[in-house]
Amino acid sequence: MQDEHPTDENNVSEQAFYLPLDGPDGERFLATAATEGPWSADAQHAGPPSALLVRAVERCAPRPDLQPVRFTFELFGPVPLGELTVHAEVERTGRAVELVAAELAADGRTIVRARAWRVARSDTVAVAGPPAAPLPGPDGVEPQGPLPEHWTCGYIENVEWRWVKGAWLEPGDGAVWGRPRLPLVAGEEMSPVQRVAVVADSGNGISGRLDLREWLYMNTELTIHLHRPPTGEWVGVDARTIIGPTGAGLATTTLHDPSGPVGQGAQALLVRPR
Repeated sequence: MQDEHPTDENNVSEQAFYLPLDGPDGERFLATAATEGPWSADAQHAGPPSALLVRAVERCAPRPDLQPVRFTFELFGPVPLGELTVHAEVERTGRAVELVAAELAADGRTIVRARAWRVARSDTVAVAGPPAAPLPGPDGVEPQGPLPEHWTCGYIENVEWRWVKGAWLEPGDGAVWGRPRLPLVAGEEMSPVQRVAVVADSGNGISGRLDLREWLYMNTELTIHLHRPPTGEWVGVDARTIIGPTGAGLATTTLHDPSGPVGQGAQALLVRPR
């Protein structure tokens, strides 16, 4: 699959965030440099691995009568670049509610564990709401300029960002639209929920209050709640970070597609000087 949004000459040029090693239905993947995060050149940003687990959940005993409403991702350590194994299974099934479990492993060790609740679809159009204010659409927002010279990050470079409020490394609340420039897995079209997972884990960076060169404010988990199915290529993240007095923090986000809010995200943060 050819990239619809090719990177410029300053960006990491890759086929995808992940290359499948066993064909389209396999469980082994090779993480490319496009997944590289800001904390270490040897570790991935948590957005792409979260989306890879969403993909596993979507492919696990799919049922068109169910929809995902919550994902949790527990991060047990840095996700290394290189070969990964992903597995998913239905943990609890029912007619109206189902729980799916998924794990991502490297070198035989579980690095990320996910759980996803799926619930029955029904017609609630007549009682839907209350409506929330949408973000200004991505088409009316200028693309992001160059990244700071001291900050190289394959993940950031391979997502197209359009800032509504704030900027990378600008302290305070922020709101931005993000669109992955690459497929999640080579040769595949990314689903809207996968796109949400790729971008949602950036809430703590979008609303960072501390200098990345002097402080760590890494998330140990990511939780995504969806109140309706997202659509389209763009994901909007309206983010706020609160830092407590004892080394903990919380980043919360309202997640959007171009039609309006689709859900909420949250990240528990470890905060400490470098």
